[in-house]
Amino acid sequence: MQYFTLGNTGLKVSRLALGTMTFGDDWGWGSDTAQSRQIFDAYLEAGGNFIDTADLYTNGNSERMLGQFITDSKSRDKSVIATKFSYNGQPGNPNSGGNGRKNILRAVEGSLQRLNTDYIDLYLLHTWDRVTPAEEVVRTLDDLVRSGKVRYVGISDAPAWYIAQAQTIAKERGLESFATAQLEYSLVERNIEHEFTTLAQTLGTSIMVWSPLASGLLSGKYKPSQQGATGAGRLATVAGSGNSAFDKFNERNFRIVTELEEVAGKIGRSMAQVAVNWVVNRPSVSSVIIGATKLTQLQDNLQALDFSIPVELLTRLDAVSEPERPFPYSFFTDSHQGMINGGATVGDKPASYPAPVLVKGSRPGVSAKVEAAS
Repeated sequence: MQYFTLGNTGLKVSRLALGTMTFGDDWGWGSDTAQSRQIFDAYLEAGGNFIDTADLYTNGNSERMLGQFITDSKSRDKSVIATKFSYNGQPGNPNSGGNGRKNILRAVEGSLQRLNTDYIDLYLLHTWDRVTPAEEVVRTLDDLVRSGKVRYVGISDAPAWYIAQAQTIAKERGLESFATAQLEYSLVERNIEHEFTTLAQTLGTSIMVWSPLASGLLSGKYKPSQQGATGAGRLATVAGSGNSAFDKFNERNFRIVTELEEVAGKIGRSMAQVAVNWVVNRPSVSSVIIGATKLTQLQDNLQALDFSIPVELLTRLDAVSEPERPFPYSFFTDSHQGMINGGATVGDKPASYPAPVLVKGSRPGVSAKVEAAS
């Protein structure tokens, strides 16, 4: 297993995180306790240390099962637990959901109890609620870090402007900033490239990817060359549910699946391995969440880091999955930038570009000449 630090932190996490949304069969497509324990044990044995859950996954059973597995295996110190808040488990009570201070403080206590732990390694806002000011979220999460109940904080499924606002507030006020932004990213869902990749690079929030297999569409279960959209799996189970995250059956996506099948065949790898390999090597990505309902699925996904996709095949995958550029992103293409720059080539500085550093012997806060780093 390979490890990256999570954003601008010292927390070391495995590049492949284990998603536990499938722990528990409450939703009709998960794993029972025995299967989930097999998956958990195999992940730890492979060297994985980053495990993702949320307070309402399988009605709270995901957290309960994960807490029990970690306790039984005595792996709390080596495990990095990520869990999330936002969703409401008490219909009719608006303050038992959302991102306000009242719910965050309620939700964290519930997660700590279900996980059977006295601290959470990474606590994430699950989804933007459209009403809570960024200042309130950042202040509350900072309080949790200072209290010791949370080690690091993050955000998921929120607009880029909101993440940027919250991150800027945190940095300017000396509060705990987001270590990562957890976002959907795959060959069929590349819209985060319009803003979030640059946001992560600029403001120090790494990207933690969910659904690299597009809820199973890229796993090999759905092959246009064979059964097409009639295969078994989560997407077939929840088709027509109204959840946009599972609305993957369309002509464009099946063109991508067809290309992925051909590329995987040429390099002798499974479609799932190629799909995960593609996303784990994208800019700003620190970790990719892989989920499984069967041990064989996890074992297959864990081999996604063992190879490189040849450039010519990578180009094919990039081309077939290229996202559309809606306004205003259509104005940021090379052709429009050429009009701004008068036709001259103006590119980003290379990684090796010398950065200014303080002259030796100078003191912070005291004016000094700068010299280029060697």
